[in-house]
Amino acid sequence: MAVDIVMPQMGESIFEGTITKWLKKPGDKVERDEPLFEISTDKVDAEIPSPSAGVLKEIKVGEGQTVPIQTVVGVIDAAGSSVAASAPAPAPAPAKSQAPAPARAPVSATPPPAPTPVSRPPAAPAPVAVASAPTVSAPSSSGERIHTSPLVRRMAKEHGIDLSSVAGTGAGGRISKQDIEAVIAAAGGAPAATPSVVSIPGARPVLVPPVPAQAGAPGPSGAQAHVALETAVPREKIYFGNYEVQPMSAMRQRIAEHMVASKHVSPHVYSVDEIDMTKVAVLRAKAKEEFEKRYGTKLTFMPFFVKAAVAGLRAFPTMNASLDGTNVVLHKDINIGIAVALDWGLIVPVVKNADEKNLLGIQRNMNDLAERARSKKLKPEEVQEGTFSITNPGVFGGLFGLPVISQPNVGILGLGAIEKRPVVVDDAIAIRSMCYVTLSYDHRVVDGAIAHQFLHKVKETLENWSEPLL
Repeated sequence: MAVDIVMPQMGESIFEGTITKWLKKPGDKVERDEPLFEISTDKVDAEIPSPSAGVLKEIKVGEGQTVPIQTVVGVIDAAGSSVAASAPAPAPAPAKSQAPAPARAPVSATPPPAPTPVSRPPAAPAPVAVASAPTVSAPSSSGERIHTSPLVRRMAKEHGIDLSSVAGTGAGGRISKQDIEAVIAAAGGAPAATPSVVSIPGARPVLVPPVPAQAGAPGPSGAQAHVALETAVPREKIYFGNYEVQPMSAMRQRIAEHMVASKHVSPHVYSVDEIDMTKVAVLRAKAKEEFEKRYGTKLTFMPFFVKAAVAGLRAFPTMNASLDGTNVVLHKDINIGIAVALDWGLIVPVVKNADEKNLLGIQRNMNDLAERARSKKLKPEEVQEGTFSITNPGVFGGLFGLPVISQPNVGILGLGAIEKRPVVVDDAIAIRSMCYVTLSYDHRVVDGAIAHQFLHKVKETLENWSEPLL
């Protein structure tokens, strides 16, 4: 009996997924609920279990391909007979993550004229013009979020398509790859012009996007040529020396998109403070063994910072907010996202209602979320609805960092390493366990006065810790 394997829906707002890896190949035996393949969505990466025991008969959707939910991606032979009797069907070739190379232009009988060499002018160089990539609108004209995949957004950007003008035919009005291809075909399917390489004596080669010629107007030459800075993103790659090229994973691409969007949307401002963690460090050192014996979980420094952040958010609710157009949304719930470093990227699971949990509850919740994040068992709702975030570069030895705000939050707390340093206490030199903390905040909503008062509340809570650990 053949059993279809379908792309599952990993959340109410998720309408498609990307298969990042097949854990089995055609002909392999699988058990029910055994991990079968890995997917990546807009929210989480997850392992998908087999819906039935049997033999994987066919793979219909290869690695790297994005398909809508409920699409049949493979077939399991529950009896296991048909595959044993015949050779397994070959899997489709994995889709490459790199953008496709531009089509080769038809060969003309007449050889093209030689390009005009560009030389450095003897006088001061002319101002350099930077060619900007076409922009793609993320929100629609009504202010609603446009649901697309990273592939669709990249295609729209490459062809200069405004996503807000495209009617999505996918589930929930989602704009699919087919919708973008239809728009491109309707426009004539003209590919983007290929940039040329200009070599300037004594300078590293850079890419120059071609300037569209106007009827009757001569093309630019010499000092009039528009030379793109090396910081501009080229449409084609130029490599030098010994190198290795690795395509970005689906998660890495989403991280890149979110970070660029956050820096583009939120004017980031940073505040730094230093906290004397000696009292907390002494209490933790005395109690951590008994804590682990009694509760079966290790006691780290992170729940102390979460509790201190809760105190700061209660005192200054502007930090526990988000921006909706010209409206500031002050959240009643305190849901704190904790950044978790993975071998393949970064994810921010959320401790929901952190203000209602004690130290033990926060520690257990964080341990559970971190463990399931590393084993790809998180649910989409467990990385949503965060109202404030904390990241801990100090665990890797960093003195402090200036983190990027996790949208749509207006603030993120960065924790540095806790280390013993000589400090002045009551006009005497003393050795104390010190820690730098940084606050990145959105200056559209939060002013410096609020940010520093929030940090002071965090500092005051930790330096005067009074909650029992056992």
